[in-house]
Amino acid sequence: MRRVLVFLSIFLLTLVAVRGVSAAPQHRGSSTLSGVVLGPDDKPVAHASVSYQSSNGSAPHAVYTDSQGHFTISKLKADNYDLRASGKGVFSEWEKNVNLRSGKTKELTLRLIYAKEVPKAYIKSKPKQ
Repeated sequence: MRRVLVFLSIFLLTLVAVRGVSAAPQHRGSSTLSGVVLGPDDKPVAHASVSYQSSNGSAPHAVYTDSQGHFTISKLKADNYDLRASGKGVFSEWEKNVNLRSGKTKELTLRLIYAKEVPKAYIKSKPKQ
């Protein structure tokens, strides 16, 4: 009988400890990446996609720019990040190893420069005469 009580006590303590760990709130970071995406014409690109991930390749995510081409990524952990923007068929280079410190905000400008061919959205048409 004593063995059963000891076993049950250990089992319950283990169960409580495991549940306490899993119920603990996940710690989110306090750092922010923000900036603007510019097209080949040096104008802000509305609704462009900004892909980002930790520099070790984990946890890839994407956000979109607002109507003025600005983006904000908040609640990030202090780490190194890689970012790339795309919009209207054009891509930026990867910004590699952007160092983000705890509680700080880092401002970036991502320039769209790569495409198989320049999309019509960026070609100025000649006025009809």
